[in-house]
Amino acid sequence: MEKVELVVNVEEEDKAAIEPAPRSAALESWQPKTGLGKRVKSREVSDIDEVLDSGEPILESEIVDCLLDNLGAELMMIGQAKGKFGGGQRRVFKQTQKKTAEGNKPSFSTCIVVGNRNGYVGIGFGKSRETVPSREKALRNAKLAIIKIRRGCGSWQCGCREPHSIPFMVTGKCGSVVLTLMPAPKGTGLVVQEECQKILQMAGIRDVWSKTVGQTRTTTNLVRACQAALSKLVGTKLHSRFVEGLGVVEGKV
Repeated sequence: MEKVELVVNVEEEDKAAIEPAPRSAALESWQPKTGLGKRVKSREVSDIDEVLDSGEPILESEIVDCLLDNLGAELMMIGQAKGKFGGGQRRVFKQTQKKTAEGNKPSFSTCIVVGNRNGYVGIGFGKSRETVPSREKALRNAKLAIIKIRRGCGSWQCGCREPHSIPFMVTGKCGSVVLTLMPAPKGTGLVVQEECQKILQMAGIRDVWSKTVGQTRTTTNLVRACQAALSKLVGTKLHSRFVEGLGVVEGKV
């Protein structure tokens, strides 16, 4: 099995801490504790769709490692380094501090998106007093939050019936941020904010238009709004007569 690859733009000294252990070694030493994990380990369950369609919660990240091939991960730029007059370079850590009598107690928040670029994506957040544990928490939470994406060609300008875009318009909201994703014809690309582009690329969506309202500089809320919009793709009921006309595909192609 292949190992999970993390693509991140950080300093050289942090890259060694980001690289995870090989998946094969981790799965050989895995001792499942849940019923679903034991069935996956014994090969009784070999398809991720069977798990997601049943509604059974995924409580062990190794389940996703076993059932999904070519799983990649990418850190989101949700923080900002300290700079003069409030300016600074974007970074993958969002640092906050708690004022106490003993002094300042910093904590680091991280967001990671995982997916196979073919219909499956998950977003996870992690927070810890140190950077490496926050990455590990975010990666684990992203795998536990994996969902299946519905793709298609809902643009009236295209009508190719290929799963390159989304089948219909969806809206997600978090805080004051409202993100609307709209189907786009082939060759349009991802016309959306950079961090949301990473999410859509991991989901396997290649063409989309978008509209945002609210305080979009708050990247965390923007990411959560994108996550809510993608969740509606599968949660929305679609009449069977539209499935063929829009070229709707759920999950992998």
